[in-house]
Amino acid sequence: MNKIHLSALIALIFLIGSCGSATAPDSAKATEGSHPTASAGEAIYKKTCITCHQANGEGLPNTFPPLAKSDYLANKEKTIRQVINGGSGDIVVNGKNYNSTMTQLQLSDEEVASVLTYVYSNFGNSGGTVTADEVKSVRAKM
Repeated sequence: MNKIHLSALIALIFLIGSCGSATAPDSAKATEGSHPTASAGEAIYKKTCITCHQANGEGLPNTFPPLAKSDYLANKEKTIRQVINGGSGDIVVNGKNYNSTMTQLQLSDEEVASVLTYVYSNFGNSGGTVTADEVKSVRAKM
């Protein structure tokens, strides 16, 4: 195997292993019944999302879609499902096609709410919150 293919394989293994880490750090977990917090959401983002979606939320061109100023976020229920279930295949974000895999995240309702509240409130997005009750409702429909 030549060096370029080996480097690509190593990069792919790193991305698969690090994108969507299974759980948030204990310090990022919100307590049951609490409201999502920016600091908890930021900690979860840095632990589970940053490798693929990058620190600035811009994603990786042609590989991982941006969260920054993302039209995909307009459908809150679909966004919650994506975080809970992960997914693979084609999606369109801001008019561009992406075809990659997002691993299924093992996050509680509070953690999903916190990380999405962080995303909705940063990266040039319009703000807003996601509550644990909204996540619980989406989860119940699945």
